[in-house]
Amino acid sequence: MPFTMKYLALLVSLVLLAGCASSPRYDTSHASANHDSRIQFVVVHYTSASLERSLQLLTHGEVSSHYLIGDDKGATIYKLMDENLRAWHAGESEWQGRTWLNSSSIGIEIVNPGYKDTPTGRLWYPYSEDQIQSLIALLKDISKRYAINPHSIIGHSDIAPLRKLDPGPLFPWKRLAAEGLGVWPNEQAVARLQPRFENQLPAIGWYQSQLARLGYSTPQTGELDVATRHVIAAFQMHFRPTRFDGTPDAQTAALLQVLNQTK
Repeated sequence: MPFTMKYLALLVSLVLLAGCASSPRYDTSHASANHDSRIQFVVVHYTSASLERSLQLLTHGEVSSHYLIGDDKGATIYKLMDENLRAWHAGESEWQGRTWLNSSSIGIEIVNPGYKDTPTGRLWYPYSEDQIQSLIALLKDISKRYAINPHSIIGHSDIAPLRKLDPGPLFPWKRLAAEGLGVWPNEQAVARLQPRFENQLPAIGWYQSQLARLGYSTPQTGELDVATRHVIAAFQMHFRPTRFDGTPDAQTAALLQVLNQTK
């Protein structure tokens, strides 16, 4: 090899060694115990669209979710993205003081038309047994892996009560709670408390503080304003789906007190 080539090869070797010498050295022997998972909540939605349309919207539209449960036989679970990525499913939202829940939640969409308005009132569409079975299996898996608190399995209407209604009044929250996947009030305790509140309803400020304590973003005005009615209606749709008119009545008060006593 000519001298010039030898010199050039030596120079390249020295440059490479210098580069290696300047690379940072990582020591991973001191792992911190002070951390938790990004994933703190699971938010359930309905799609208001067919399976084909839902897949299109959630994979190529402006919204997304981690999972989609189909309406086919067996209710296929579609994994649409890695759980460590942030899906765009919650939007402006709040629960238990945490805002913009896209950053701290897993989103699960279920293929369901939602509702239609008819001359005799609003008609809500039920979920199939296959869909509920698939959802229960998925929620159990997620809850186990991330140690999700049952209070942190919620609906879109819970975290955005002024603008969302999903997953709607036919969603089986009571059944999920029986599986440890959510919470449900002790109905005997509610029945015992309700007569006390019928004698004297609490002030509106009490309802507002109890809703906020449970997790809902609620005005603390002491007045039954439009926003407060929306929050009460969202709470009722979750825990008393037979009547969710936003009226702060005795049964609603009993439900709130029982739920907050068992947190």
